Amino acid sequence: MNTTKLNRIISNFDVNTSNLSYKKIDTGYINDSFYVNKDGRRKYVLQKLNTNVFKRIDAIKNNINLSIDKLDNINYHKIEFLETIDESIFYNSKQEYWRLMKYVSGSYTKNNAENYKDAYEAGRIISLFHLLLKEEDPKIYIDTLDNFHNLPHRITEFEYALENSNKSLQQECIEEIIYSKKMFNTLNIFYNSELPERICHNDAKLNNILFSSSNKGLCMIDMDTVMKGYFHYDFGDAVRTIVNSACEEEEDFSKIIFNKSLFKAFMDGLKSNGKFLSKKELELLPLSAVLMPFIHGLRALTDYLNGNIYYKINYPKQNLVRSRSLFAFSKVALKHKDYMKEIIEN
Repeated sequence: MNTTKLNRIISNFDVNTSNLSYKKIDTGYINDSFYVNKDGRRKYVLQKLNTNVFKRIDAIKNNINLSIDKLDNINYHKIEFLETIDESIFYNSKQEYWRLMKYVSGSYTKNNAENYKDAYEAGRIISLFHLLLKEEDPKIYIDTLDNFHNLPHRITEFEYALENSNKSLQQECIEEIIYSKKMFNTLNIFYNSELPERICHNDAKLNNILFSSSNKGLCMIDMDTVMKGYFHYDFGDAVRTIVNSACEEEEDFSKIIFNKSLFKAFMDGLKSNGKFLSKKELELLPLSAVLMPFIHGLRALTDYLNGNIYYKINYPKQNLVRSRSLFAFSKVALKHKDYMKEIIEN
């Protein structure tokens, strides 16, 4: 992406393009993102959607437009999307979809929780997100991705990939394949429990929470996956990225941990906005910290068996490494299930 093209894109928003410069944001597996500087100062965030993944642009528009005004509170920062000339939050350039947001001065994201406050603020922002959207009708929200966290569907995809992959690839992944099949029955309980559907972020990992310069949680970002789901999807994604300091591609499993004090801090933040979960939802929270890393690991394994067609990769075995690391954390979380239950009950 050269400056000339980015200037042309951004000129379709209500922005003066003189003295703009761009810096690629390297985090994220799906979309392409850039910091936009004006006269040397960070001013906006420009994003290009990956339409190989997000094909339902109208669904994303619908869900953001429905939710964005509700996600505005003295304790929750409202994301400011700049509109195009035709008053849309997306600019369509030859089927490339771009959006522009105001940068919050001094704000940043974190890949790891470093202390009690980080974990507490993450819990506080996630529970506030859900409380602000608690009265929303899931029926008027459109799925931006079909069966995104639906484990039975992911099992079907995995089994199809397994049937159509070569024997040498299967042998390379034999331990992951055996573990996957072992976990299917354990985790299918979420889809047989009649849990209430809520409007969820559906990608509530720590680095999708924006922090202020004073280390206070501001809001959830990257809203392409805002749609109906179970609260457990957001809870499990948050836990796996808060209590474990290792990255998703950690090959040394001894570094994959479950930090009890950070879990306790996250729960303190979660309950700081008051109660909003049913008894059944509370009962299944510990297992959701196993479910979400497992689903992500299964998707990475499936993509590896399919020839790496979904996630962006930097080297051939990256999806296999991701899968092994995520499965390793799901095993660690399972060992801490009783601890999580005790904290949640207390």
